[in-house]
Amino acid sequence: MISELLQERVQQFIHQHANDDERDLVLKYRNIEGVSSARIAEQIAGRRKAKEKLPDFYAAAGIVYPPGINLEQSSSERTAIYKAKIAKQENIPAGTMVDLTGGFGIDSYFLSRYFQRVHYVEPHASLLDIAKHNHTMLGAENIHHHNTHAEKFLQAMERADLVYIDPSRRLKGQKVFKLSDCEPDVIALQDMILGKTNYLLIKTSPLLDIHQALKELKTVKKVFVLSVANECKELLFLCTQHVTIDPEIIAVNLISAQTHEFPFTFLQEQSASPNYTSPEEYLYEPNASLLKAGAFKIVAQQYCVSKIHPSTHLYTSMELIPDFPGKIFKILAFVKSDKKEMLPYFPHGKANVVTRNYPLSPEELKRKTGLKDGGDKFLIGFSGRNEKFLAVAERIIV
Repeated sequence: MISELLQERVQQFIHQHANDDERDLVLKYRNIEGVSSARIAEQIAGRRKAKEKLPDFYAAAGIVYPPGINLEQSSSERTAIYKAKIAKQENIPAGTMVDLTGGFGIDSYFLSRYFQRVHYVEPHASLLDIAKHNHTMLGAENIHHHNTHAEKFLQAMERADLVYIDPSRRLKGQKVFKLSDCEPDVIALQDMILGKTNYLLIKTSPLLDIHQALKELKTVKKVFVLSVANECKELLFLCTQHVTIDPEIIAVNLISAQTHEFPFTFLQEQSASPNYTSPEEYLYEPNASLLKAGAFKIVAQQYCVSKIHPSTHLYTSMELIPDFPGKIFKILAFVKSDKKEMLPYFPHGKANVVTRNYPLSPEELKRKTGLKDGGDKFLIGFSGRNEKFLAVAERIIV
């Protein structure tokens, strides 16, 4: 299959039709240069997705893409690079690393830039062939490919400096979120893995309950809640051979060329005592990683802002805090949910409507006020400790 896709005319067709609707191509052609149009369409769709998700792969010649589900489940370039950064920051020896769930090979490739030798393990031969081909095209000669299951590879595996595992979160087509329901079962394998390495890095769904995972995983040292451009993408659990009573949680937001990290522990969060007040001049909403990590009180304390309500994760201050890790708004006015009262602030009938711990959803609030999506200003509904607020605001970009 790979050799067919690499034919010069086939590659030309893929590049020339990069912006076409691949579904139309399948209807229009049965075969293209002797290759199934469905396979060509898969390459066009994969390459288009890689433009943003995997720019190094997109820029390289001769890259072959897997079925959409494998590309969807793979790490992005930015999150894969961050994993290599973790290895460097933790001073993990850069000798041998094992990727027990190789997949499309994104993490293996970017970790191979740090480790001298990488073992990529993947039971599906066709997916392994694609990853192996791409690694060769990218010049990653230190990756060794093994067509076997993680459990079998572990039994004969020699000691490694890091073992990485990204259990599949789809069983029989259904998404699952408990670690014990994923494949392979890292809960069952953790003792065997930590018998052969000092460091185990586990990638999970961002929907996984962090507290539950910490109960199931015996020796977590750090948890990384990883977002890209304020969208939570994955959780990473770094396990060692020693028990850590209060693991460090690092809320990470990768945005443009910047990396924002907010470290804390759950004991620090429990003991934090934020100030509570009614909304003042500025309003703050933490980024997605902070919200997922549960840094609700500690972030207020760290950035000297007041919390609006225990269950309303919005914060406020009289003076601008420009480095607050999240969205910043300047409150222009407080209004009632009345169409006539809205008109002076939204003369074109458009607003960005947001609600946080508020009786109405954004859609319900839009119906009640007659507002449509759009414009530069925001209408933010939220609950304080003693009353509900509806604020007209503008976004502050710093």
